[in-house]
Amino acid sequence: AVDVFTGKADCPYYAKAELLADYLQANLPDFRVHKITQHPDKWEQWLHDICEKNGWEHRQSPIIWRELLYRGGKGLLLGGLDDFLEYAQRYYGVNSMMLSEEMLDIAEENLQAHIEIAKEEEEFKNLIKPLQIWITSASAPICYQLIPLLANGEVFGRTTEISIHLLDTDQFKDVLCGIVMEAEDMAFPLLRSISDHTEIDKAFIQADIIIVLDDVLLNREVQSLESYIREVSEICQVYAPLIEKNAKSEVRVISSGKTFVNLKAMMIMTYGPSIKPENVIAVASSWESAAKAMLARRLNMNAAGVKDVIVWGNITGCNYIDLSHAKLYGYDCAIWGPPNFPHPLLSVIYDSEWIHSELLSEQSSLSSRVSHSVGMLPAHAIATVLRYWYHGSPPGEIVSVGVLTKGQYCIPEGIVFSLPVRFQNGNWEVITNLETNEMTQEALGCLAHELIQEKLVALKEIKEMHPYEADKITS
Repeated sequence: AVDVFTGKADCPYYAKAELLADYLQANLPDFRVHKITQHPDKWEQWLHDICEKNGWEHRQSPIIWRELLYRGGKGLLLGGLDDFLEYAQRYYGVNSMMLSEEMLDIAEENLQAHIEIAKEEEEFKNLIKPLQIWITSASAPICYQLIPLLANGEVFGRTTEISIHLLDTDQFKDVLCGIVMEAEDMAFPLLRSISDHTEIDKAFIQADIIIVLDDVLLNREVQSLESYIREVSEICQVYAPLIEKNAKSEVRVISSGKTFVNLKAMMIMTYGPSIKPENVIAVASSWESAAKAMLARRLNMNAAGVKDVIVWGNITGCNYIDLSHAKLYGYDCAIWGPPNFPHPLLSVIYDSEWIHSELLSEQSSLSSRVSHSVGMLPAHAIATVLRYWYHGSPPGEIVSVGVLTKGQYCIPEGIVFSLPVRFQNGNWEVITNLETNEMTQEALGCLAHELIQEKLVALKEIKEMHPYEADKITS
């Protein structure tokens, strides 16, 4: 058994009981003590709660009880100071001779020690404060596949705890609850908590990372392009002010999904002018990965050996898969070298007709594969980009990401365009020294035109709804 001594940190009666308990523990082999102090401001509530929990009646400091180890149930209440003094004298023949002045001195020391320990514990908790991750449209299949990737420690590191917040409309409440329960059942060591949210006003509180998965259901026979852009704009018009209001100042926003990924990122920056543009990106890695896999199958090699495939432009619209810088590692052919020896991909694949029909055309097999993925591919893409953002991309490797343009490669400024980047030290930078041929430069111009048109339509919608806001944005 263990005797538990609890009292106000500044209580002289607790100090007297504590000193006597220390004496008994030092001189009796089977007498064990566990001490708990509470700040004076919290003592009354704590005492009320512990008594209510155990069915005790006690109103003063200290409160002393005996815990019967491994036997379960509530402890055995001994009482206060007078009860403990009587217990010590009757069972052990020991009396306390502590003077009132001594009791007051020790009580003051106890209070100072309690405050210092509490401060240290708070500082320690702040050091291990979990990353707050919010996922919108969390009922989507991508989210279901994404959670294990975020929680297994490979994205943020084996010592970084995370808290995941799933946000969706009230009609998907049951789906969110199911995801929460299943994630809890998996007992990930680094998943501090996972919760579902349907109240939009409370979204993104203290968010470190926001993953925007919202999509619109495309059916061109029913709605025009302008109506879809209006839908995307309205979603972002709700999210962006909430991000500014509730999220942390350095929050990182990732736009993903199957529709208007670039536009979502653009509109979040537009409606949230205080959100740092460098902290908002659109994920293009699904296209990269699918292209690498198709090339690897064609070449009968491992897809992990295909590097530096670039996705330019509108990720979920018209994009251009650029193979001019792509390299093959570990490719089995007549020319071979060490593991880090690369083969230029275009010197190995001569079939330009296959490249165009399978990879480059709008109705290509690649486009079909990406658009029909059920969640595993885009979830992996999000997790990969987040890992690179926090820990850096592989040295020398090119990653495609939708970012706000600043005139690179003669692309007009102010649109979200998929560009080749590298991640380093928690940031990203556009790789600007790649050579582009005339065909690539012509393609970039066409892709930029499409994104500019999307932006103009969105701004038109803003102007119709909020003329003053539109003037500020365009200026």
